[in-house]
Amino acid sequence: MNIIQKTVLNTLTLISPKLNTKFLYLYKFKRRLDLNNPKTINDKVLWLKFNTYWNNQLIKDCADKYRVREYIEAKGHADLLNELLGVYEKPEEIDWDSLPNEFVIKLNVGCGCNLVVGDKSKLNIEDTIKTMNSWFKVNHWITYSEMQYKGIKSYIIIEKYLGNPKGEPPVDYKFYCMNGKANSVMVCEDRGKDKKPKFFFMDKDWNKLPLTEEVFLYPDFVIEKPAKIDEAFSIAEKLSEDFPFVRVDLFIVDDRIYFGELTFTPSAGLDEDFKFIVPGEGVDTDTILGRQLVLP
Repeated sequence: MNIIQKTVLNTLTLISPKLNTKFLYLYKFKRRLDLNNPKTINDKVLWLKFNTYWNNQLIKDCADKYRVREYIEAKGHADLLNELLGVYEKPEEIDWDSLPNEFVIKLNVGCGCNLVVGDKSKLNIEDTIKTMNSWFKVNHWITYSEMQYKGIKSYIIIEKYLGNPKGEPPVDYKFYCMNGKANSVMVCEDRGKDKKPKFFFMDKDWNKLPLTEEVFLYPDFVIEKPAKIDEAFSIAEKLSEDFPFVRVDLFIVDDRIYFGELTFTPSAGLDEDFKFIVPGEGVDTDTILGRQLVLP
């Protein structure tokens, strides 16, 4: 997205977040958004954004990658939290000497603002500080009218590195939780550098669901079943029980479950990957997932 497009969308949000959302929806799906009769998972996520999640303090706290730690502790799952190595209001405050050789840098708001440091001795600290300062200059809520991020104070978070020695991140388990139930989990494989990520939905019995194109493109691709996946399903449901919908992201590393984040508007409620038409169903993934969510 270029600067002109962003400026247009940001202006639309300032005029009306709902107008901006309807414009983006029409552009991406080539149909009008009907918030009076939402059917797909994208539709219903957007309905929740404007009717339930708008200016909701609990949602704001849980969308904040720093403050959500308090929520996880309150739910009795402090054991899921990754080791916090530091929290900073400004990149210039970071004590680099105190950090281990490997770590992950994140911004507590928005998405895409993270850096994996696999070898601190090779890190260009000056460039890294410039990158982090650029994160602070962005209003992470405005382009896609993700109101849960509006007003969240920005922090730099540094956490323990959970990936392997090759610099590959751990497998990401994304539980789509609806009305307190996680019927399936989207597994993200091959997320390392120079690889094309593959996405598969798995049910609780660890069968592939025909909800993504990858199931048919890579029929022999094996998704290893983690020993603690049943516990992870249970944890995801507990963490989601206060919300009609939330995507609970977890990692399983060395037979230990780690909390990733809570996402209330995945892909801003405009996930084009869900356009995939499910063979034999005649409808897309968007519609199938949408049927599982009962709005309040």
